[in-house]
Amino acid sequence: MINLAKKDISHTLGKFIVTAMGVGMLLGIVLIMIGVYRGMLVDAEALLKDLSVDVWVVQENTLGPFADASRVPEDLKNTLLAIDGVDKTAALTFQNIQIPTPTKPLRVVALGFDPFGDINAISKERLIKGRGLKRSHYEVVVSDNLGFELGESMNLGRNIYKVVGITHGTVSSGGDPLIYISLKDAQELQFLYSNARIRNDRARGLKGGDAHMVNTIVATIKSGYDVDKVAASIKRWKHKSVYTADEQKDILTKNLIERASKQIGLFTAILVVVSTIIIALIIYTMTLEKMKEISIMKLIGIPNSIIIKMIVQETLLLGFLAFIFGNAFSHLIYSKFPKRVVLELPDAWMLFIVVIIASILSSFIGVKKVISADPAAAIGG
Repeated sequence: MINLAKKDISHTLGKFIVTAMGVGMLLGIVLIMIGVYRGMLVDAEALLKDLSVDVWVVQENTLGPFADASRVPEDLKNTLLAIDGVDKTAALTFQNIQIPTPTKPLRVVALGFDPFGDINAISKERLIKGRGLKRSHYEVVVSDNLGFELGESMNLGRNIYKVVGITHGTVSSGGDPLIYISLKDAQELQFLYSNARIRNDRARGLKGGDAHMVNTIVATIKSGYDVDKVAASIKRWKHKSVYTADEQKDILTKNLIERASKQIGLFTAILVVVSTIIIALIIYTMTLEKMKEISIMKLIGIPNSIIIKMIVQETLLLGFLAFIFGNAFSHLIYSKFPKRVVLELPDAWMLFIVVIIASILSSFIGVKKVISADPAAAIGG
């Protein structure tokens, strides 16, 4: 039997393919939006994986350095070592700053840590050039997407820093590039005021900022100890908020990304609905263009089921081609986005199922038009 859908498409093949490409671009944007959400999750967990600590100790009644302003004394790291089960500790600072890059100023997050401490914040796997920090002052390790080269200078605050190392894939919980500086330099940047500010505060009877503060103390737990019990002990005796690695991950992925994920999800759903409507309009227009031919088919006795099969096949083929073009489009452009986009195969298969269902639903408009076609319209009509 002659395949009516194949014969019909062959007459307008170019138009059919261009239409599928247009719908495919919309579906490609849907995949990109899903990839943006996946990228946010990866970015949120990247720093936690790099540090690989068991416990985060922050200011009481706060959610920690990624969600709230938190300040704790630096010497708390030494006190925590006296608690049974605590193995290693480190004091960390996090600060959003604007740095001059070779092209333009860029927003980054500066992570301050003690380069001579027990916990190294720089992952060896991510260090692709140079070395880590070996001095207490004026050295910086930067992410490769900032455009700096080894040995170059960078202005931070009132000092000049030398780039001694370059990392790849190091980002903050919000996806901004990370730079690493020593704890003393970070404390000076974040907690010490300028000379003019200090003079003005003294004239007003105010004391200057305390530079011996940090945003969080992280700790690893000895083998054989229960992390939750050690965390509860720290919270009880030190009157601080304490979060395990899993709890910190929940704070990042739920509290900070939840609203963004809802927004991305809503936008994605709207794009899918728009794509369905566009496919339906295209099939309706294609059906209208061949109404006389359909009337002739009905007049010569071709049953509705065969004509309906043609419409459904055309719609499914349009959706399938749109999905193929959408995948190709998304893989061509995803690397151009400023923040991480993660394209995963399960997401593509899920979108494929959605596209097939949407195509079937869209075909109902053309099917309805076929059923209502009058055979008499083929005669002089």
